Amino acid sequence: MPNYTRYTDFLKDKEFILWQLTPNKELNTRWEDFIEKNPHLNKEISQAINYLKTTGLNKGTLSEAESMQLLNKIQSTIKQSAKKAKIRRIIQLSVASCAAVALVIIGLNLFLSQNRQADDSPNQELIVGSLLNNEDIQLITGEESMSFQNDVQVNFDEGGRAKIIQNNEEKTVELTNESLNTLIVPYGKRSTLTLSDGSKVWLNSGSVLEFPAQFSGTNREIRLTSGEMYIEVAPNKQKPFHVRTSDFKVRVHGTKFNLSAYADSPQSVVLVEGRVSLQPENRQEIFLSPNEQAVYADNGTFNTRKVDASQFISWKNGYLEFNKTPMTEVLKQIERYYNLSFDYDNDVNLQRRTCTGKIHLSENLDNVMTTVSLLSSTKYIKSNNEILITNETD
Repeated sequence: MPNYTRYTDFLKDKEFILWQLTPNKELNTRWEDFIEKNPHLNKEISQAINYLKTTGLNKGTLSEAESMQLLNKIQSTIKQSAKKAKIRRIIQLSVASCAAVALVIIGLNLFLSQNRQADDSPNQELIVGSLLNNEDIQLITGEESMSFQNDVQVNFDEGGRAKIIQNNEEKTVELTNESLNTLIVPYGKRSTLTLSDGSKVWLNSGSVLEFPAQFSGTNREIRLTSGEMYIEVAPNKQKPFHVRTSDFKVRVHGTKFNLSAYADSPQSVVLVEGRVSLQPENRQEIFLSPNEQAVYADNGTFNTRKVDASQFISWKNGYLEFNKTPMTEVLKQIERYYNLSFDYDNDVNLQRRTCTGKIHLSENLDNVMTTVSLLSSTKYIKSNNEILITNETD
């Protein structure tokens, strides 16, 4: 056998990787003898297995049939071959690894090549999150400001009067027609807004929307300064509807779409129904079809692709839907919805995890984090205002 001094030495050994992917009697006997003769390398072996679990196995995609076939093969081999407790425990970890990452692997040659270039990869296994103080929703009109502690619904009538509904209580207020009104929805809160023309807007956490009490002139226009909105626009052929962001304008004609304009992510539009056009400054206008997403690039152009629009608007229905979504993006959405702050910039392994499935946005954060843990094969501990996410090794 080669000379092993570091965990990365095991990752260069085809026999070691084969033992983890498809163990058999010969490989079990070989590595059982090796472990008994080299107890000083137990730590390095564990690190190598953890690396395979968090990085090496999470790179390509098998079909569902191939995934089940491989999982059944591994499980069957373990039942037949695992004789000693120590070896059995290590193999079981390998099976858990495969199941947790939905059995996604690529060829060994590519994997080994990548590991030769990454011998010194950091092996941090911790993401730290903290709960932030919730702020109030703010509705600003003229020089007046109104605050709401919980999610709020604002409905306008044709006369520009606003009916504010919160906790089944209603009150009517007069808003200014002389300037735009501003609805500020902080992280951890959400709001819905029915505009004076009947268009309905859902505002996600961390959003700022500017809008008039009444639409005058030949156009209807609102502005999403930041955040995310889903809108169902009331049709009116005589008055086109526009939504502006800091970088482009969306022109719509009786349609449904989602617009994301968070500062820490590229701005994007996903069309659910109807037809929209996107117009950056001094750039050619482009048109979207239903189930198509346009992502704004720094050079002023859009990159478009076909998507399942339902995944991008699920937040308004109380759940998040993911399909092989990176752990960093999952946590970013959890941050916004529950007003959390995760520090994962220095982590390598955990943020390479992906999640597939649905997370119901319960009022109980523990339920949400439990689901995140199951989807990403991690463990979490919540203590007071702090959340610790670690690699699942037990």
